[in-house]
Amino acid sequence: MVLIQVALDIIELDRALLIAKEAVLGGADWIEAGTPLIKSEGMNAIRKLREAFPQKTILADMKTMDAGAIEVEMAAKSGADVVAILARADDVVISEALRSAKKYGVRLMVDLISIDEPEARAQELVALGVDLINVHVGIDRQMTGKSPLEMLSKISREIDAEIAVAGGLKPETAQEAVAMGADIVIVGSYIIHSDNVAQSAKNIRHAVDSLCSASGLGSDSGVSFSQKSQEEEIFDIFRRVSSPNISDAMHRKGAMCGISTLFPGRKIVGRAVTVRTLGGDWAKPVEAIDLCGKNDVIVIFNSDRNMAMWGGLATKTAANRGVAGLVVDGAVRDMDEIKKLSLPIFAANVVPNAGDPKGLGEINCEITCGGQIVNPRDFIVADDSGVVVVPKEKAYEIARRAEEVWKKEQRILDEIDKGQSMSSVLELLKWEKQK
Repeated sequence: MVLIQVALDIIELDRALLIAKEAVLGGADWIEAGTPLIKSEGMNAIRKLREAFPQKTILADMKTMDAGAIEVEMAAKSGADVVAILARADDVVISEALRSAKKYGVRLMVDLISIDEPEARAQELVALGVDLINVHVGIDRQMTGKSPLEMLSKISREIDAEIAVAGGLKPETAQEAVAMGADIVIVGSYIIHSDNVAQSAKNIRHAVDSLCSASGLGSDSGVSFSQKSQEEEIFDIFRRVSSPNISDAMHRKGAMCGISTLFPGRKIVGRAVTVRTLGGDWAKPVEAIDLCGKNDVIVIFNSDRNMAMWGGLATKTAANRGVAGLVVDGAVRDMDEIKKLSLPIFAANVVPNAGDPKGLGEINCEITCGGQIVNPRDFIVADDSGVVVVPKEKAYEIARRAEEVWKKEQRILDEIDKGQSMSSVLELLKWEKQK
């Protein structure tokens, strides 16, 4: 039977206990006191988990690099059944940790996070006597598209030890990990940031068990897994999250100033086709429509916010073309016409007067729009809260981080719906700077 371990990588102990209870109801076997929780609450986190779940396996993710014996002893005496330390630690640290683990009757898991040659290191660890290896890609590397599955596929064929796998797993990737030989599936964000923890844990349980029950299933079983491209995943996430979520993920960068929606409730997600024009000259903005495809957003800088360079005819043409939306650092007009069309438009101003088509300006060049630099093919997300620009080279990472922000907010909303206040959920008084 493949085990499911829920990683409580949060900093509030009360929330961790509530989440753990729901995760166990959903089918989680092991409960991990994550490193953030241990750093926040100390060994008391392990004691409280042991008290709340006397029949469950409790793992303490200590991420030990030194003093292996004493840190294993601390965790064991606090109630841990399994203690996790780092593979980057010296062999002597791991050997001391192993001796301490045997002395206090716990098991030792060694984590391959950030190891340059994980297959070779895994073999060294087995030779030292380690019997639990964690194939792990950390959260910051996950945000850039790294997955533990490639590493797992190599290591599972080469070592004789129980293998855990961690790193952004969801039902489909958890199932794939089992097919590759994982004995323990470690899931954090998908469960702990869910607004329905029990159901999310059940989803993982079902995915793992359905694969395990298939007769003779293994890494060469021919089971196919549906994987989206990074481009598809970026669009899916940006359509789900809000511009504030993205701003939070970018640490308050990327938000345009002075540009807002003309039609509340209409959202834009797409790639930028940029236009620079002057004094209400509408030739280049109209020409840009012909260069657009599906999911493209026309982003325009016009030097005069009191002279419209976009109106009803351009809107109709863009809507027919399938343009995803328009963002204008400048003015538009013909509101009575364009409000009847479905094209989302975000602009700095609305005026009746327009300029002439002189052909001045440039298409698909770097521009500044709403105070933000926009390059061709950058991602644009705009909703009722405003417009954010995500540089194309960082889009996947920012999308993943924005999704984490969104999931955390959904989880907090769920706890507020259950009667808690925002300040109590986040333990604000505890984390305020002390005088």
